[in-house]
Amino acid sequence: MPGNQLTTLAAENLAGSGGWKTKIRPKNCAAFGLVLLGLAGSTFVMAGEGQDSPPRFVGSAGCSASSCHGGGGSTQSEFTRWSKLDFHHERPFATLTTPRAARIAENLKISDPTQDARCTVCHAPLQTVPAGLLSQENKITDGVSCENCHAPAENWLRSHTRKDWTTAERVQAGMRDLKNLYVRANTCVACHQNVDAATRAAGHPELIFELDGQSATEPRHWPKAKDKPGPQIWLVGQAVALREMSWQLSGQKDPDKNLREQSEGLLRLLQPMSKMESHLPAFEPGFPATNADAWSGVQRWSDDFAKTAANLVWSDDMTRQCLKTLAGSIDPLADPGLSTTAKARYAERLVLALDRLTASLAPWSADAKLNRSLNQLFDDVQSLPDFAPLRLARDLNEFRRNLSDVSQ
Repeated sequence: MPGNQLTTLAAENLAGSGGWKTKIRPKNCAAFGLVLLGLAGSTFVMAGEGQDSPPRFVGSAGCSASSCHGGGGSTQSEFTRWSKLDFHHERPFATLTTPRAARIAENLKISDPTQDARCTVCHAPLQTVPAGLLSQENKITDGVSCENCHAPAENWLRSHTRKDWTTAERVQAGMRDLKNLYVRANTCVACHQNVDAATRAAGHPELIFELDGQSATEPRHWPKAKDKPGPQIWLVGQAVALREMSWQLSGQKDPDKNLREQSEGLLRLLQPMSKMESHLPAFEPGFPATNADAWSGVQRWSDDFAKTAANLVWSDDMTRQCLKTLAGSIDPLADPGLSTTAKARYAERLVLALDRLTASLAPWSADAKLNRSLNQLFDDVQSLPDFAPLRLARDLNEFRRNLSDVSQ
């Protein structure tokens, strides 16, 4: 799905904001300190084949019966977990009522952030849905609700629990297939990643989309057995993040410097991954990309990369190869074609990647020396103004040596 279809009033989008600025990595390898500043949006999906109108949102109450998702135990507690533990519930809307939101809105000449689609499309996505498609049970203050992730439920709510229904039949009825990593990343990326320059200048925090790490911080309401490997989730998410950034750049006559440097850094991270598996599309651009056509090429490549990566049969050997490749990827740090800031952007994504990959496999995740060197890498990328490429390269070499010791 092209990025420009994902980032207009979000027919298929939902997500949150996450940022990382933490000196110590959270326990259980959450890759960054998740800043709960605002979360996710989808509006409504278009009418399916044979439908006269788009499906209606029935409201989270339709999921809350004790015999459905509002009961106890590990298989019927999804609504309970969302309503009591999940930062997608109510917190996103509440963010729009804070003094910080008021300051951002004032800078953007928005009179009420709780009613303006520029804010609510991510923080209170039901506010953007036409009234005729909302049941009375829907509450805008819910924030990011069940159907913002799983799609409007009118046509599938009664039938989706049937044991004789296949995933394809549920999807045909309008339920979003979040088992598909490409679909899942598309559902989350726009609000986790995209902030236009004007909104950022008004005071909105910068967002970093990292699907695996952000999923790890989500209160689990799905069976662990249904998870794809974390490294594969990470890889698909990063490719989709690059697609969104390059889509934005492809439409700018005067490319935003901050966004361009982020994109250059992430592209340099993903390039060696394309050589890891023969099915992944190869791409060898020149640097820096200087025009809209070049970034359109990156957009097409990264979208193809994400779709292909989502369909790979992932193995532990692929994770090992991926980690060793990235641990040895110091060339961008010495590349004269990259600015120091672009190198810092590369480094921050690289360190997050090393964390997610290390977390996925024993004995790496439990090795004290390797974790100390990883913590040092996190220290190296805490501040963009203070970033020192040579220091990062030195500490990356130490990490690689420790990685080799554990692997022997």
